[in-house]
Amino acid sequence: MTVTSPTPGKTAPRPSVLRLGIGRRLRGVLATATLLVLAAPLAAAPASAVPAFAMSTQPAPTPTPTSDVPSGETVFTLSPVANGTVRPGEGLAVSVILQNGTSVATGPATVTLSLGTAPLRDRAALTAWLAGETAGVALSPVGSTTLAAVLPGSEQVDGIVLAPGDPVLAGRAPGVYPLSATYESADGQVVSTSAMIVPGQGTAEVGIGVVVPITAGAITDGLLTPLQLAGLTSPAGALTDQLDAVEGTASILAIDPAIPAAIRALGTAAPVSATAWLARLEALPNSRFALQFGDADVVAQLQAGLARPLRPISLQAYMDPADFVPPADATPSPSPTAAPTAPVYPTVSQLTDIGGARENVYWPGTGTATPDVVATLGGLVVDDRESVTLVPSTSTAAGASGGTVPGRTVAGDADLLVYDADVSRELHDASVAEETSVRGAPLTAAAAYLAFAVAETGGEPVMVTVDRGEDRSRVALRTAITSAAQAPGVTPLTLGSIAARIPAAVEIADAPTDQARVDAASALSSEEASLTRFATILDDVTLLTGPERAEILQILGLAWLPDPEGWQMSLEAHRVATATTLDSVGILPPSPINLFSAGAPIPIWVRNDLPYPANVVLYATPDDLRLDVAKATEATVGPQSNTRVQVPVQARVGNGEVSVQLQLRSRTLEPIGAPQVVEVNVRADWEGIGLTVLSILVGGFLVLGIIRTVLRLRARRARGRQAEHSADAEAQDDAGDAGATDAAAPTAGREDTR
Repeated sequence: MTVTSPTPGKTAPRPSVLRLGIGRRLRGVLATATLLVLAAPLAAAPASAVPAFAMSTQPAPTPTPTSDVPSGETVFTLSPVANGTVRPGEGLAVSVILQNGTSVATGPATVTLSLGTAPLRDRAALTAWLAGETAGVALSPVGSTTLAAVLPGSEQVDGIVLAPGDPVLAGRAPGVYPLSATYESADGQVVSTSAMIVPGQGTAEVGIGVVVPITAGAITDGLLTPLQLAGLTSPAGALTDQLDAVEGTASILAIDPAIPAAIRALGTAAPVSATAWLARLEALPNSRFALQFGDADVVAQLQAGLARPLRPISLQAYMDPADFVPPADATPSPSPTAAPTAPVYPTVSQLTDIGGARENVYWPGTGTATPDVVATLGGLVVDDRESVTLVPSTSTAAGASGGTVPGRTVAGDADLLVYDADVSRELHDASVAEETSVRGAPLTAAAAYLAFAVAETGGEPVMVTVDRGEDRSRVALRTAITSAAQAPGVTPLTLGSIAARIPAAVEIADAPTDQARVDAASALSSEEASLTRFATILDDVTLLTGPERAEILQILGLAWLPDPEGWQMSLEAHRVATATTLDSVGILPPSPINLFSAGAPIPIWVRNDLPYPANVVLYATPDDLRLDVAKATEATVGPQSNTRVQVPVQARVGNGEVSVQLQLRSRTLEPIGAPQVVEVNVRADWEGIGLTVLSILVGGFLVLGIIRTVLRLRARRARGRQAEHSADAEAQDDAGDAGATDAAAPTAGREDTR
């Protein structure tokens, strides 16, 4: 146990949970090296007494800065080596760590290590001891060391060693012994408690199942992006660390199926590191089961009124056709069923497959499952396989009172796998501890609880988990896994082996309800139903409903639990985005229209902000009989565009203002967007008046034309007759002149003759 001491001048010291920083791995390794230098007499002890990763001969470090010590406080930790396990003939080594989060340096402190003279009676006594309740426990001093002064923002690590053969260790009966480290401060005695475990010899081993989640953390998108996948599966990525930690162990993997789905949905465009990671996951021999997509909270879903937890609908919207074109086949089929370049998409089941998983397994958030939730999950059947639910021992009546619960149980008709809450909590704390020197404290507590569980289970298997967590190093996670799987008196079992055991009957205890998450699940479910109805405007509704379902499951992911503020912001952002989608197709506000004819179409503009064509039906209803409007007009609105829809109308007798109610609907009659009203000013009789006037004008012009034509013809004829008279007169004149000339001609000739 870790004890936090207040700033000088405050009241007596109080127990506290140690908050560990990130990036202090090097200091932990150096601190362990210091301890091992001090523990030289243990060289003759078996290798199992000292962790292999601690074998170092580096010199003792100087005090190093600490980053996550509570401000204004000091933290004192007793951290046994080798998980506090001491077999006959082995020695005991511990680290003592003092971290200073105050603004003043601490003085030198003499630390005394004390060991109980008798083992603790049960796990309830162990819980009280680790919580700092030391009254009535008989202890004997067994060693000491002096911690130098610790500067503000720094820590000091030292070690105490009891060599093999030390009289205080000799002849100890198997059991869990109380262990404490104390020093005197200006405010009184500061105590940190832990334990030493002496395992039994020659007893039958008990099966153990160690469940390890493989998750990617909290996201709001339906799937991880290529950039996120590349980072998570890089050599230093979190997903790579998780596989490194479980590889070579017999741990049971609880895998978020959204991770392989995100990789496979990218097809040939998936990052190389991601496809390699997926191949490596599939090749692991570990037994496994699938978490909910996005590790979604099944309890919140059921308490929100859903009949069963949600599952992904379709991930088609995330797939690019170009990434799923099959490679050219050198020997094509003689009767191909599709074009050679047609994309071949995987199904949802293929995308989310995690390889050889046991189906229908549910793992609610630790401590959240109520009796009703367990009963509902227990009644679910998938592919003729009944479900099984993982719950912590504290969710059972026996476990809540401090007892040990077998790993395989049943509550009514619900099959259960019960993991030891105390062991799992300490393993999780160890998995997030970056410093080796302080990691021994929770690992020792886990080993102590596990020793009681093995002794009290009656030979039935025990289940533990290294619960969900973020930013865990591969070393810390692997150490937590192996510490449980290689603990004295246990042998690892697969998920199927434990599930096949005859179950013990248990009673599920009540659990508090996280009303905020229940309300969120209810609101998201209601909005999804609205979006599902809205999506009927598309040829493929899953282009909208698929991403919506995936995003809902991610937002309900249990990875958000440590960050309620971030979760609330993501929830609100998603709800705003859903509302925006529901408003992405609608009628643009129309302007008033003047109708001067008996029949003409009314132009109505419809907008579509979606990247897909929308099939809509425009319904128009006039409020007056003066106007007869086409009731329904079908239209296809192009993606991300505005389209004009022509609504046929027919004016009847009479003039006046007519309001036409407009409503878009899908072809399944679901209302789309807000209704609009267009005002139509009907002046249909103006058409008759206009035609009459036009007819008169046209008739007048025709008459004038005829008259003008007649007059022109008459004038032309008159001119013709006049021309004829003029021609006749000229002809007569010409004839008279010619006769006179002929009469004079003979006389002239005779005159010439003479």
